[in-house]
Amino acid sequence: MPELPEVDVVRAGLAPAVTGAVVTSVEVLDERSLRRHVGPAEDFVDRLVSSRMLAPMRRGKFLWIPLEPPGSSALVVHLGMSGQVLLRAAGAEDPLTRIRIDIAHPTEGALRLNFVDQRIFGSMAIDELLPLGDGEYIPSQVAHIARDPLDPRFDDAEFLRRLRARRTTVKRALLDQTLVSGIGNIYADESLWAARVHYDQPTATLSAVKARQLLAEVRTVLNRALLEGGTSFDAQYVNVNGQSGYFSHALRAYGQQGRPCERCGRPIVRESFMNRGSHFCAHCQRIR
Repeated sequence: MPELPEVDVVRAGLAPAVTGAVVTSVEVLDERSLRRHVGPAEDFVDRLVSSRMLAPMRRGKFLWIPLEPPGSSALVVHLGMSGQVLLRAAGAEDPLTRIRIDIAHPTEGALRLNFVDQRIFGSMAIDELLPLGDGEYIPSQVAHIARDPLDPRFDDAEFLRRLRARRTTVKRALLDQTLVSGIGNIYADESLWAARVHYDQPTATLSAVKARQLLAEVRTVLNRALLEGGTSFDAQYVNVNGQSGYFSHALRAYGQQGRPCERCGRPIVRESFMNRGSHFCAHCQRIR
């Protein structure tokens, strides 16, 4: 599933093309991609056509495009496992397109957004915006999601307090989107390897120093992935132009089972974890 870097790459790619654009037409080709929209497909189309888009926003793995007037509603996009928002020339077609949105931009002219989703776990929806104060708004569907570590308003002290107060293990905590958002399996494994923390370390046993180090490594890993355009293992994650990210060549733990750890040379191992896998160095990342 796309994580924070992949979603933010899509947001940044959309921003120049959709900010200030007017929706000229919408075609829903598969209503399963509206599972999070409250109402029928006709309601989605009617509310979106003729609306003016504002600058795209993101929290964690959720992306939304606010609509005028500011603070009223937004087009919420969740990429799921294989969702893609492709920015195309007017009239362009893509296989497995579930929703087509044609827009007219004041300087870029006519463009098309194709929402492509092979596995149909992603979705689009029109949702109301809720005020957070200081001119900040968030879709009601995203309100339960915590801020992410790259958010300027992320509260380090509150996160660290809540992390160490949890009765769970550290990777489960990192994947809890109500505690901290945007981190999935890939970047959790990479951050834990960098901080030398075992994925099954109880959160209550993390020292204050180690917890701060882990948060710092999370930010470092996310920022490095952003610079590389995210992580792509196949064609299911691409940016708005259909291009893959390149962070996969820099992975040090995730997917590296059997290869030598860059620190100690011992093999990276993989263990089953929450119906997926955890990748770590058994020597460098011991339970303390």
